[in-house]
Amino acid sequence: MTLAVMLLAAPGLAQATESALQARTAFAAQQAAVPAEEVLMIPAEGPQAPELEVTVYRPTGEGPFPVVVINHGRAAGPAHMQTRFRPAHVAYEFVRRGYAVVVPMRLGFGRSGGIEFDGSCDILSNGRQQARSVRRAVDWAAAQPWADPGRNVVLGQSHGGLATLAYGEDPHPGTKLLVNFSGGLRQDGCPAWEAALVEAIASYGRHTRLPTQWFYGDNDSHFRPAVWRAAVQGYAQAGGQVSLEAVGSFGSDAHTLFGARDGLPLWLPAVLRTLDALGLPTQPDRRFEPQPDLPAPVPLRQALPDGVDHLPVRNASARQGFLNWLRMAGSKAFAISENGLHWAASWGVARPMAAALEYCERAAGSRCRIFAVDGYLVRTGDTGTD
Repeated sequence: MTLAVMLLAAPGLAQATESALQARTAFAAQQAAVPAEEVLMIPAEGPQAPELEVTVYRPTGEGPFPVVVINHGRAAGPAHMQTRFRPAHVAYEFVRRGYAVVVPMRLGFGRSGGIEFDGSCDILSNGRQQARSVRRAVDWAAAQPWADPGRNVVLGQSHGGLATLAYGEDPHPGTKLLVNFSGGLRQDGCPAWEAALVEAIASYGRHTRLPTQWFYGDNDSHFRPAVWRAAVQGYAQAGGQVSLEAVGSFGSDAHTLFGARDGLPLWLPAVLRTLDALGLPTQPDRRFEPQPDLPAPVPLRQALPDGVDHLPVRNASARQGFLNWLRMAGSKAFAISENGLHWAASWGVARPMAAALEYCERAAGSRCRIFAVDGYLVRTGDTGTD
């Protein structure tokens, strides 16, 4: 059965100019240089520790490489419906510096087994339960032949930042640094949840001896400055080592700092300085620079001279959907599942590649690839961070 999801175009979009198409094509080519992914499953360790889905980005070569583990936040809705987290633009920055990057989906999220630990309003326990998945991912990575078990760094965004701080209570012995981006768990339905969050983070600091680096902004939609500043103070007073990087206002929402490409110049140099002080790699190395899948995007009229006849999805629904998509104006993307049974199209939205991939993978239940962007065939693989 073929499933398709199409996003309605926003009204009033003008036809993109050739120069704008070329600019977006150059962007797609840049995404093609993102390191190749491996989507794997960490084996189960009994009923309380089921399989965990993990995405791995690695430099070329055998290693051993230092490892960066990146922990995802929590999207609205059921955890098992959350799509696989793939911060490709962040992975690129670390891979080109010689790191392997591991991105686990925690218990109950995405294709990982088990049921998400909710913990009701118990933020302290929630973080500790999340940290168990993080520890399993770090342990698994450290045991791989391409990994240096004595050098790993753990990062986390939002709920993943909370999990990262909680992981510090019982880290792998090779962990050198914890980095927290807008970490916490907003629970508007719980009484005094902000105070509970501050107390939970302070408790993690009481049992953590690793250095930590924190990034928060003044216009964070989840955690107001009074909350994260109290958390920093509580963590430090409890004995935790904390270095705060207050970024002020960022865009319309500082909570998006980690996921936004224009956030990289604000946080990456600070993290690299810390890594350098710890004796970890910080300089790009040509040996590890990812190469694009294609030399350059190809105009669709050149790549598919017979129109839909060479479309790698063999059904009437996909053919008609692709034809409809071709007629749409503005920035747009078309995604196809790896098994060729599912597809999704997007246009008239701020992040067309991310939207097409999200809906395609939700329909397919497996990995999808971007097939075309605007008027060009790109086949860039996963580029969901556009």
